[in-house]
Amino acid sequence: MEKPFQDKVAIVTGGSFGIGRATSILFAQRGAKVAVVDWVEDPETVNNIKVAGGEAIFIKCDVSKDSDVRNMVEQTVSTFGRLDYAFNNAGIEGASAPTHEATEENFEKVIGINVKGVWLCMKYEISHMLQQGKGAIVNCSSIAGVIGFPGIPIYTASKHAVIGLTKTAALEYAQSGIRVNAVCPGAIQTAMIDRFMEKNKVSKESMVAGEPMGRFGEPDEIAEAAIWLCSDASSFTTGHAMVVDGGWVAR
Repeated sequence: MEKPFQDKVAIVTGGSFGIGRATSILFAQRGAKVAVVDWVEDPETVNNIKVAGGEAIFIKCDVSKDSDVRNMVEQTVSTFGRLDYAFNNAGIEGASAPTHEATEENFEKVIGINVKGVWLCMKYEISHMLQQGKGAIVNCSSIAGVIGFPGIPIYTASKHAVIGLTKTAALEYAQSGIRVNAVCPGAIQTAMIDRFMEKNKVSKESMVAGEPMGRFGEPDEIAEAAIWLCSDASSFTTGHAMVVDGGWVAR
């Protein structure tokens, strides 16, 4: 298998499960050394990488805490010697409720992880990448970052904010060798979509019926998009929010 990321190093937040796990494994398959970052450790991701002959470490991190995120980057660099790529994927859906019933507690939690977390990750990742003179970052937004979703106003706001952070950072560092993009997944077969359907009493059949391609996406399909945005194949792409949704927002 071709390994375009040989001797490179990647951070993947939210790396223990779902899209994060798929992206961590794909980075390793393409040759990168991977820091799998999450607030909950599931050894399967790192074990899968090591069994396949790759290199990976797990770093426990709450991305809403400055000290945790700073340590995440420092530990990655101290272990592997550099940082080339980051997929800032950690995020939560929070509670579902219309705008007038949404709570301050849910607002603080969702914005703290989904927005503050992405900002903190970029803050410390970019600081190191500037020393190297090169790097690529992909932030995980959502189709809820480009269209409205009744019933999840705080989550929707947080994912719109991720795109704003992405575009601004892309402009700030466009001449510094650092590219910053976002991926915007649609309905992907993960534990998060299962929780969303349960909370909102929505059946999978009804959601699939609204999908132009007639199915949910798979975590590997988002991983491929994130990896491409990090790769040299996308060398003239920055500030882009790539929608990967089976045609949902094109309806």
